[in-house]
Amino acid sequence: MEVKIGESRLELLEGDITRQDTEAIVNAANPSLLGGGGVDGAIHRAGGPVILEECRRLGGCPVGEARLTRGGNLKARYIIHTAGPVYKDGGRREAELLASCYRESLKLASGQGITSVAFPSISTGAYGYPPAAAARIALQAVLAYLDQHAEVKLVRFVLFGHPAYEVYEKTLRELLQSPSDSGAR
Repeated sequence: MEVKIGESRLELLEGDITRQDTEAIVNAANPSLLGGGGVDGAIHRAGGPVILEECRRLGGCPVGEARLTRGGNLKARYIIHTAGPVYKDGGRREAELLASCYRESLKLASGQGITSVAFPSISTGAYGYPPAAAARIALQAVLAYLDQHAEVKLVRFVLFGHPAYEVYEKTLRELLQSPSDSGAR
């Protein structure tokens, strides 16, 4: 699925984020930035040891913030690492922190002149964020950012498995029909 937001495009696809040819991919990292499971482990394995070397020099990443490294052996030139929240009960600023992951990643991309970014579904794996709630937060944050920042030309959500893709597609369709979402066109 693809939609235009101002001068930018938002795409949804099912696939492997490590194979994306966008200028940057986003890593759903843990705060240490020293590798882990899921998306984080896959990116570190595919990108090679240069990523871990650069992450060590960064000294970690607080939840809701973002950091940049080179892409190593990946097609993407850069990796934007963001530490998503662990979902507990929804009452511990999880939504605010998750939205911040997307906003801060896009701000970092804009500041570096990066015009195309691929995101995974942050915090929905081992961190336990309910997928439908996470999709709404992610898409709202990205739509709002793109509405105000034309320098990012492409944001692609690369979703692992068809069920994840269906959740994002359904949510995006709902948001595009909602009059309260001023970013959707």
